[in-house]
Amino acid sequence: MSVTTRALRLHAKAADLASVRPVAETVRLPVPGPGEVLVEIRAAAVNPSDVKAALGLMPYAVFPRTPGRDFAGIVLQGPPELMGQTVFGSSGDLGIRRDGTHAGHLVLEAAAVVPKPQGVSTEEAAGIGVPFVTAMEGFRRAGLPKPGETVLVMGVNGKVGQAAAQIASWRGADVVGVVRKAEPYAGHASSPVAIVDSSGQDVAVAVKALTGGKGADIVFNTVGDPYFQAAHQSLAKLGRQILIAAIKPVVEFNIFEFYRGRHTYVGIDTLALSSVESAQVLGELVPGFAQGALKPFPIAQEARYRLADATHAYANVLGSSRDRILLIPDLE
Repeated sequence: MSVTTRALRLHAKAADLASVRPVAETVRLPVPGPGEVLVEIRAAAVNPSDVKAALGLMPYAVFPRTPGRDFAGIVLQGPPELMGQTVFGSSGDLGIRRDGTHAGHLVLEAAAVVPKPQGVSTEEAAGIGVPFVTAMEGFRRAGLPKPGETVLVMGVNGKVGQAAAQIASWRGADVVGVVRKAEPYAGHASSPVAIVDSSGQDVAVAVKALTGGKGADIVFNTVGDPYFQAAHQSLAKLGRQILIAAIKPVVEFNIFEFYRGRHTYVGIDTLALSSVESAQVLGELVPGFAQGALKPFPIAQEARYRLADATHAYANVLGSSRDRILLIPDLE
């Protein structure tokens, strides 16, 4: 049986942020086929990539479509072992190349949903997605942190930065976080996070001092070019730098220092991950959430929006809000 649902729709590329106005419409979903599930969406996060895709900054984004990459909800149709379960997930293609999660219901592959960990609320589960998938995929590609290693997180108070710090400390590494003004680490970690204020300190000098002159084994650069040189100069011999973003795409690159340090640079684009691949990454994190070593982002009451108020939610994501912003389809 097919289902009609309320869903946000983007019919064309927006000219600017003020023009991003997703409209809630009634749509008919496809009937779930073999190996698929119908999920009643209880909460869906709004990510910067959702808004950027609406602005036409993702060349592979299709129109019209329903946006949204992250979700949590209840399985209404699908394999018997999933029926009635609360699940969550994320995706690089949902909401970009196919209809996504900013809706009341969603049809997708059964292998793309992950049972919600105990101790995590449904709304918190909806906020795990993109930041934790990005952080974990970076570490999977660069080499998972281990005890005795130092992980330097540039932009540690951003959502991906917090997720990276959590995963690194969960795995026993020492964590150093870089911030752009005097402020403490804002997130959870299983061990202390040393903070370097880049507005008043030379990052590489501070990192070398904290590591006995060695430098960082892994630099997770969530910002890109503004921290590229500091990240490069902070790397230990055989160090790895993970890059996920850029403001200016072209940077100066010292090839001598790169090969003499035997460094590795790893680029991460989670938009290249399918829903099933994203679920596989999330599945590796579930034990950490179940143990309490990893914690979801807190969801502020004022960060919960109705579908009808999605325009404000989208604007706040690219504005000054540090909250993890959710759309709640049943919110009155």
